[in-house]
Amino acid sequence: MNEVKHILIDLDGTLTDPKVGITTSARYGLNKVGYPIADHENIDWIIGPPLKASLAKIMNVDVTHDLAEQALLGYRERFADTGLFENELYPDVANTLDALKKSGYQLYLATAKPHVYAVRILEHFELLQYFTHPYGSELTGERTNKGDLIAYILETERLNPDECIMVGDREHDILGARRNGIETIAVEYGYGSEQELNLAAPKYKIKSFNQVLDILL
Repeated sequence: MNEVKHILIDLDGTLTDPKVGITTSARYGLNKVGYPIADHENIDWIIGPPLKASLAKIMNVDVTHDLAEQALLGYRERFADTGLFENELYPDVANTLDALKKSGYQLYLATAKPHVYAVRILEHFELLQYFTHPYGSELTGERTNKGDLIAYILETERLNPDECIMVGDREHDILGARRNGIETIAVEYGYGSEQELNLAAPKYKIKSFNQVLDILL
């Protein structure tokens, strides 16, 4: 693994557990457009993939439908002020990022979450200092696809895919990285099911974030 110089890292389900903020804000946004979700209904599966598509799926409408956009705007109304911080750091994240940076790796955040929110979350948990640059999607929906986002990072930073590795918890992280010729590490504690990760077939799987060090150092 000596050839790896750059580490692309997902946010939700990898560095932080955003369950409360995302699901509560999603329920708020759906309720605003007349699609209330029962409290007992599990919607954890929406954590990670592009959110507008997940909201559209819940409402059984096309992602281009106005209802999907309105539900997303309702979600953001709550998330931007409150949901953003209903979030917990996973164990050993800060010291692992610190060790990777001190070992000479360049770290890049690669999240489908809008960049403006991702930066505020990194600042809140005092993690921004470890990243060469944080990358996320645009509020317009651009680069919510993980493959497109990774391609954008590679192009912008002029990175060689052979010198990169992606760390994430969902199939979108694994498949998006593979589309760009990048090897992958899947974390098993996030929101991707065992079946989902097995089908995506990452090169490595880890049970805690600090096991990245066992692979890379």
